[in-house]
Amino acid sequence: MFHLTYFGHERMVFMKIKELMTTDVRSVKPNDTVITAATLMNQIDVGCIPVVDNDKVVGIITDRDIVLRNVAKGKDPNQQISSVMTTEVTTVSPDMDVHQVADIMAEFQIRRLPVVENSKLVGIVSIGDLAIEDIFENEAGEALHEISFGVRH
Repeated sequence: MFHLTYFGHERMVFMKIKELMTTDVRSVKPNDTVITAATLMNQIDVGCIPVVDNDKVVGIITDRDIVLRNVAKGKDPNQQISSVMTTEVTTVSPDMDVHQVADIMAEFQIRRLPVVENSKLVGIVSIGDLAIEDIFENEAGEALHEISFGVRH
């Protein structure tokens, strides 16, 4: 939320994730190979790709998943993505407030979240998307700090 002042009146404005998310999202299928995911990540210069089966997000594969669960263990890069992907995926709705999403990123220590509407992948939002908007610099900074250093209670 941020404050707009016009004609002496102050108004709080809530920005929705759909206004910041990336909508041109590529995905892979669980039975695609690890090398397919890695090649796609390289081509589109991203660090994670949602894994979709029958239009439903069933996982996410990150560059870290590939390194730790495949490369570092000397496994075949032609194995299926389903064997290395992260299956517990936190998703958000395009109508969620940006502040809610920043809080989710901080709480779960996640840098990227798939955006799902009616069970279908419609976008992805990253901590960088939040940081681009000047009005959300503090939220993005706080979320990144908590992601990087862990939430302390």
